Amino acid sequence: MAEDALVLGGGGVAGIAWITGLLAGLADNGTEVAGADLLVGTSAGSAVAAQLGSGLSLEDLYARQTVPSLQATEISAELDLDGFAGAFDTIFETDPSYAEIRRAIGAYALAADTVSEADRRAAIASRLPSFEWPSRRVLIVAVDAETGEPRVFDRDSGVPLVDAVAASCAVPGIWPPVTIGDRRYVDGGVRSAENADYAAGAERVLIIAPLGVDAPFPAEHPLAEVVDDLRSSGSAVAIVSPDEASFAAIGTNPLDPGTRVPAAEAGRTQGRALTLTYA
Repeated sequence: MAEDALVLGGGGVAGIAWITGLLAGLADNGTEVAGADLLVGTSAGSAVAAQLGSGLSLEDLYARQTVPSLQATEISAELDLDGFAGAFDTIFETDPSYAEIRRAIGAYALAADTVSEADRRAAIASRLPSFEWPSRRVLIVAVDAETGEPRVFDRDSGVPLVDAVAASCAVPGIWPPVTIGDRRYVDGGVRSAENADYAAGAERVLIIAPLGVDAPFPAEHPLAEVVDDLRSSGSAVAIVSPDEASFAAIGTNPLDPGTRVPAAEAGRTQGRALTLTYA
């Protein structure tokens, strides 16, 4: 049973930068949360979880977001949330189950014209200071593109860390589904932007939600309901989402690598001023 769990949600390259800045800012004000016993990472959050377990300091990880010569080699992309949602208007007319929604999104991802898996994997690899699974417990969430079922990767799953992070970061229609064994996987955000329910049992749970507390798409496990469940089971929970300045820095396209410096800086400023309240 984990004493402290840190849940890191999705949010593109801007989300990676903002989370990193936020954690550094919290450390600046004496609030150390990056050393949590359990890390649950989804999409952008999976990359940060892997980075936190690499052995680098928060200051080093922050530099990797803000110093151009240290930044990962990202591939630019445009995220059109309205266009993405519009692609599923027909299925929503049939009152589908959440499993059917996930399968429809997976089919959309499998049919999309994207960069190659090899090119995308190389970009993900450039984000990670280490390719070894961290010694502490890290859970990385992805979704099977065909069945719609979630898959949680950890150090005992037999899957390379780079592949697990790539799968969790495979935004449907933008990046290619990731092949692991004979299955293909898409972004863990297809199930939930945070997947905070996987932190059940921890004494304290800090949820960092770069996209805000309201999910952009229907979720089988809405964050508010998950938080209620966690609290009902005895966990103390705190939630942090971007403040006004951080939302402005993240901008309308969180997949734009140009957002990294402003998002990291805004996150650090927000973290320095933040007092966490667990309830």
